[in-house]
Amino acid sequence: GKALDTSKWFVVCANFLGGCYGTTGPSSVNPVTGKPYGSAFPHIAIRDVVESQVLLLAHLGVSKIHAVVGVSTGGLMAISFATLYPDRVKVVIPIATGGRTTVLNRLIIFEQILAIENDPNFNGGDYYDGPPPTYGLALARMVSHKTFVHLDEIEKRARGDVKQPDEGLRWYRLRDNIESYMLHQGTKFVKRFDANTYLRICEMWSSFDPVREAEADDWQSLLQPCARDGQRWLIFSIDSDFCFYPEEQAALVQHLRNAEVDVMHITVHSLKGHDSFLLEPLLYTPHLVYTLEAARCAPEPRQDPGI
Repeated sequence: GKALDTSKWFVVCANFLGGCYGTTGPSSVNPVTGKPYGSAFPHIAIRDVVESQVLLLAHLGVSKIHAVVGVSTGGLMAISFATLYPDRVKVVIPIATGGRTTVLNRLIIFEQILAIENDPNFNGGDYYDGPPPTYGLALARMVSHKTFVHLDEIEKRARGDVKQPDEGLRWYRLRDNIESYMLHQGTKFVKRFDANTYLRICEMWSSFDPVREAEADDWQSLLQPCARDGQRWLIFSIDSDFCFYPEEQAALVQHLRNAEVDVMHITVHSLKGHDSFLLEPLLYTPHLVYTLEAARCAPEPRQDPGI
């Protein structure tokens, strides 16, 4: 009964390559050594994740999907899937994402990489036999968290007494509840995530460029097959997003229009920032439902009989 209604649609949701929740990643056991891959796990790009998803669909016997939907870095994967395999997907829905990584995002991502790399427990990624790089990972999460949640929303959430942590700070004393809240977010995150996986996400995000990954000449040549195969795109912006700014979605929309791809652009007005898609699903539901249903009823594009 929700936007992605499982009484109507068969939904495949796959953890990404390099992850720490199922799909093979740096914390997985290397069958050659019998120990976690750690630093031996390869560098990966968004395209590598998409290729793994294509292999999964082939294993499931699925040759074409109705829609690919992704939010944030998942939106990067949706764009990559749609442009690498334009004939395999009808509807493309990237939410709060961008067509390529901006200079600002690359700088913020690099700060997070440095935080983990400089943790004394990181050991180049081979830390599984000892203490993990919790301080570095917590700091990386704090750097990113302030771009995910609108600053006004952070101030609202940061209520209650200031709590000095038992570990991590020796000289400095927390002065306000904002500091306490952010430190709590970082500390909470390290209990459920792996630092090596976090680095793989940072790198694949920072290096994302769909034109280069598809070995296309430019955006026009990248998107022409999407127009030829009759793709429909629904792109969401969030006006208070500090992570993927609305200008990034507008630039992607312009590329699509220049290539004559069918595209609808919706701007969500929210005070929640980037995390609006997690916190306010009803703002997105009507547009998702309409687009998915309209594409179901639409005729397939005519194919050149000579092909």
